[in-house]
Amino acid sequence: MKKLDYDIVYFIGVGGIGMSALARWFNASNYKVLGYDKTSTELTKNLQLEGITVHFEDSIQNIPTNSTKENTLVIYTPAIPSTNKELAYFVANGFSIRKRAEVLGEISQAYYTVAIAGTHGKTTTSSMVAYLLHFAGVDTTGFIGGIAANFNSNLLIGKTDKAIAVIEADEFDRSFLHLSPDIAIITSTDADHLDIYGDADELKNTFKKFVGKLKEEGKLLISQKANESLDVGFGLEYGLEGNDVSAENLRIGDGVFIFDYVDIKNRIENLELSMPGFHNVENALAAINTALLLGVSPEKVKEGIATYKGVRRRFEFVYKSDNKVYIDDYAHHPEELKAFIASAKALYPRKKLTIVFQPHLFSRTKDFSSQFASALDKADKVLLMEIYPARELPIEGVNAALILNKMQLANKQIVGREEIIATLKKDDFEVLATLGAGDIDRLVPEIKLLLETSQRHA
Repeated sequence: MKKLDYDIVYFIGVGGIGMSALARWFNASNYKVLGYDKTSTELTKNLQLEGITVHFEDSIQNIPTNSTKENTLVIYTPAIPSTNKELAYFVANGFSIRKRAEVLGEISQAYYTVAIAGTHGKTTTSSMVAYLLHFAGVDTTGFIGGIAANFNSNLLIGKTDKAIAVIEADEFDRSFLHLSPDIAIITSTDADHLDIYGDADELKNTFKKFVGKLKEEGKLLISQKANESLDVGFGLEYGLEGNDVSAENLRIGDGVFIFDYVDIKNRIENLELSMPGFHNVENALAAINTALLLGVSPEKVKEGIATYKGVRRRFEFVYKSDNKVYIDDYAHHPEELKAFIASAKALYPRKKLTIVFQPHLFSRTKDFSSQFASALDKADKVLLMEIYPARELPIEGVNAALILNKMQLANKQIVGREEIIATLKKDDFEVLATLGAGDIDRLVPEIKLLLETSQRHA
């Protein structure tokens, strides 16, 4: 593809999962890449190891002296506050400043593009599509909103400019409207980001606009529930009982979900998906259909599904022993909690499920407190952390107690971050899950160590 006319690409918020994938792409394309993020994480450390310069102090002193408005492209995420000093400097000095979504849209124009959208399910589905194509030998570039275990990265680099681009299409801030895909997948349209959209109807209307961005001969795959919600009038409907693409003979084996894929032309029997979850079977249906549309054989699809390892923090098994299981998941919306809990209960029907949940955003907690309470009531025990604010300022009266007080479950409590490990030490749980999109994942190594230490001393 044509090289963008810059030498330096400067990322503000480089440690974000979507931003870091784009930074990696520019780095692999021989641009000088550097940027800022507020905290050091495993992801930023990996970026540094790959040759990307990352700093953690918001100061214009960190901007290179050879960086000019002529040779530098600045990319920022909407999560960055307007008070950011570096962003203010670039604005004041007339630099070219673009949102990540705008740049990704420009890059994708050079590729045959598969764009996966949805309020949940898009990261798993994106990683599945990218992996199935790559596994079958199809030249693929993938921008994924999570760390795909098969690649140990959120970026897959294609070999040529003829690669198929698989892009996770983010609905936040209407970002996905910068894409014009050849194939679009819509996994879900449940109300979310109401701080951006105002109400559920506006969210649905924006998804319809995304469908309208399809190229003239473009193809649409849409989940059964999303199709009922949007009623766009065309496309292939998929789902566990979808009209066009469905799963049959769904059953649970030894830690895997086994099913038959069925569409109008194809039937692939006894597929084994080691990333559990009824919702992940549905995601697999969309990925399989896409791979078949792009010429992958049913035999290669079956091999690919069997060797697909999932995405970090999507039903990720952190620890397993004869008497304890620990799973970490990104679930942060009531529908995601419901799907996770239903799948975990189906996988371990005779074991008690303990959940540690960190709500994400004050606005989302305010909008969906009753739905969060109802979803969490399906667990056997809930440890509720305080809200992770992300980009938001506090809202009066909105805290973890807003959810806790609406729950019917008796075995529930609010627990401070510093109390989690001590609380779990006293708890003889069977299946434990940490859920949330904030920084709850930083507890994962500590909890894993606790379980490994307990096992050695048992």
